[in-house]
Amino acid sequence: MKSTRPMQPGTHAALVRELAALGSPARAAGTARFFKSGVGEYGEGDKFLGISVPPLRNAALRYRALPLPDLALLLASEIHEHRLAALKILVAQYQSAADPNRKKIVEFYLANTRGINNWDLVDASAPYILGEHLRTRSRRVLLRLAKSKSLWERRIAIVATLMLIRHGETADTFLIAEKLLDDPHDLIHKAVGWALREAGKVSQSDLLAFLQQNYASIPRTTLRYAMERFPQQQRKRMLAGKF
Repeated sequence: MKSTRPMQPGTHAALVRELAALGSPARAAGTARFFKSGVGEYGEGDKFLGISVPPLRNAALRYRALPLPDLALLLASEIHEHRLAALKILVAQYQSAADPNRKKIVEFYLANTRGINNWDLVDASAPYILGEHLRTRSRRVLLRLAKSKSLWERRIAIVATLMLIRHGETADTFLIAEKLLDDPHDLIHKAVGWALREAGKVSQSDLLAFLQQNYASIPRTTLRYAMERFPQQQRKRMLAGKF
């Protein structure tokens, strides 16, 4: 006879074991190179199990009831996939939570940015937790993050605005993009260009005005990303500063 007893929530240790079983040493070596984990690179010291995203996501979501202290342990892990699993769970928890708990999740997210320390970790979480939360709240936290010494907090600031863009709001994207134009890191140049390109889907005229006004200080990588949706001949003119 099938048991009707409710399933018990998984444990941190059980998830760690499940992720270990999914790993592939051969894939881990390639992933480590892809995410620049070598000495002096942006992901220096990161460790990988070698798990592709779909099975990792499926495993993580079976543990979506893990409490925040367990997620903190995962975010503090040196293993990249532990941190990604924690963020997949956190996104799922935020999406299903009532307002008071959503606030706690956002506070937890901002308190644990040290573990959100590669571009995929930022991109998989910032729009869906912080960006979604800010739709109905003050966006001042984005300015604080944009001024951070942490590359990843600066990326969170601009990538979070993608959720605002999805709902037709572009002002914060342009504001944070302007604050980050002099950022020294290529990963910020790419993220800003990505966000500007998406803002252009809402208002191409606003994007053109921003690019023209800031042309002299826009990194070439940012400009190339931002204008990807324009016709080729127009892109050539824009690269030359002709708007």
